[in-house]
Amino acid sequence: MFNRILIANRGEIALRIIRACRELGVEAVCVYSEADKDAKYLRMADRAICIGPAPAKESYLNISRIIAAAEIADVDAIHPGYGFLSERAEFAQACRDCKIEFIGPTPEAMARLGDKVACKNAAKEAGVPVFPGSAGAIEDPEEAVKIADKIGYPVIIKASAGGGGRGMRVCHNEGSLRSNIQAASTEAQAAFGNGAVFIEKYLEHAQHVEIQVIGDKHGNAIHLWERNCSMQRRHQKLIEEAPSPGLDRETIRPVCEAAVRLIKQAKYHGAATCEFLMDEKRNFYMLEVNTRVQVEHPVTEMITGVDIVKTMIRVAAGEKLPYTQDQIHVNGHAIECRINAEDPDRKFMPQPGPINRWEPPGGPGVRMDTHVVPGYVVPKFYDSMVAKLIVHDETREKCIERTRRALAEFTVEPIKTTIGLHARLMENGDFRKGGVDIHYLERLLK
Repeated sequence: MFNRILIANRGEIALRIIRACRELGVEAVCVYSEADKDAKYLRMADRAICIGPAPAKESYLNISRIIAAAEIADVDAIHPGYGFLSERAEFAQACRDCKIEFIGPTPEAMARLGDKVACKNAAKEAGVPVFPGSAGAIEDPEEAVKIADKIGYPVIIKASAGGGGRGMRVCHNEGSLRSNIQAASTEAQAAFGNGAVFIEKYLEHAQHVEIQVIGDKHGNAIHLWERNCSMQRRHQKLIEEAPSPGLDRETIRPVCEAAVRLIKQAKYHGAATCEFLMDEKRNFYMLEVNTRVQVEHPVTEMITGVDIVKTMIRVAAGEKLPYTQDQIHVNGHAIECRINAEDPDRKFMPQPGPINRWEPPGGPGVRMDTHVVPGYVVPKFYDSMVAKLIVHDETREKCIERTRRALAEFTVEPIKTTIGLHARLMENGDFRKGGVDIHYLERLLK
């Protein structure tokens, strides 16, 4: 096991990793920007090192500064969390070059599965269903038009690198496709430093189902079943739950097994999420692979009892997976609500500023993953998520009721948050029945 780990992230995921390190008897070193210098969670780390000004490009996205901090602190490994540098193969390579273990996949496995075009080709080789579309990046609009004519409209333009809805455009006709190819490429270049885009068939009505997988350095890999992330807005998830409502184990099992085949073929170790869209006939098509821990990993932890973050650290240290596939069982139901500092009534406008009143919920089956305390100031420089409310109960129906109760206890002032929206969604008849599609929330909020 490692002696000391540097956490190349901030906020709730940094605190989550600190806690995992504590339980493993490993020292935790946190980096922070000037915007986060007063964050209370830094006190829980064994050491905290400032890596630069507030803008992420000058701190949390600055590889050389993070590596310098790791060398100063004499760490054995770096955990990247999610976001920022977590899916940058060049960061994993920099760790390797400096003889620091990257708690995640190798640069080669990350490059193969993190790039959407390369991942699509790997999925085909592993027998994983993918969307019809371009075989590689599209450089000529005429080529895009020919492919769209063949597979039929609507189609979606996607950035080969990155995600979160950036570099994505849905096109319902040739004119829209021609005008959006360059715009999507330009946005992708600005967001990810890679302007490559490709096109795929677009599903108007689909559920977002993802498979949690984890592998070790000895060739072992298992899945931890699935999550449903269909309640989303502009490709940003708001509610995640596990297991997926309306899907029995025999329906989802082949998809889980396909995900395991893919990461085994890529010689992948660490946690990964294989994301799929499911059409109305329950056909599955792979979207992408996230080569890191996911924001929504707690719902899987709640139903399986597996600590994903500690398992990531263990396999990075060379240990074999502590579980076999037949030891992974689904127990009850879990729901996660992402609590964002945004105003849903004003087009989800970010709400940076001080939180004077912070009264989180508690009680049976309620887990709060957050770094916020009373007096915390939400910075304007980073993602607006301030907490994750995770609730577990025996059945989905009971879990929804427990989530309603927890949300009713949750008070944050004076900034606006998504708590009220989540409370309304727990009352929503379509959500309660299960099976809403990925565009449901956008239609609801129009």
